[in-house]
Amino acid sequence: MATAEYAIATLAAVGFAALLVAILSSGEVRGMLMNLISSALSFG
Repeated sequence: MATAEYAIATLAAVGFAALLVAILSSGEVRGMLMNLISSALSFG
């Protein structure tokens, strides 16, 4: 991969990670995920 392509891919990965952190740090999404995980674990 060329240097420019590597830089673009790295920036895209960092942007995606930042978006994921922003989504997961919101209380609503965290509550939904916790409910989903606990219901999945208590299913069996």
